[in-house]
Amino acid sequence: MSRYDNSAMQDDLPSKTKRKQAMHELQALGAALVALPQGQLAALGLPAELAEAVAEAQRITSREGRRRQLQYIGRVMRELDPAPIRAGLERIAGRSAEDSARHRRLEQWRARLLEDDAALTDFASTHPTADLQALRALIRNARREQDEGRPPRAFREIYRVLREVE
Repeated sequence: MSRYDNSAMQDDLPSKTKRKQAMHELQALGAALVALPQGQLAALGLPAELAEAVAEAQRITSREGRRRQLQYIGRVMRELDPAPIRAGLERIAGRSAEDSARHRRLEQWRARLLEDDAALTDFASTHPTADLQALRALIRNARREQDEGRPPRAFREIYRVLREVE
């Protein structure tokens, strides 16, 4: 067997560069897991060994210790299929983006309702289940609070009502 024949056998294996890239991607995925709060981690349903490694990384405060723990997480993840974990992280990111968009939409409705009386009619046409009388009273109270410089109790209550209606 010549030295050229041996290289044909090595073509089946990924190069060292590809292996290192894959390792770094898994470490980055692990770092994303470490950044999540406990509630979201629990929702992902991670395997026990990975969940323990992530919890330990969250407790570590030293930079070098955390770096090593992230390497360990990457090593643990090499034995797992990362696709469900990536899908779970994307779902969490999408949900938070969806929540942010909903929050902005409700804030815009609240601002419109406080600025313009006709906005309540628009809101009623798009949300027929809304209690308009209670909403009208809250708008009146919120405007009064703003004029008198009082704490924004009714202002916040408008947001809660809008969130429940939507």
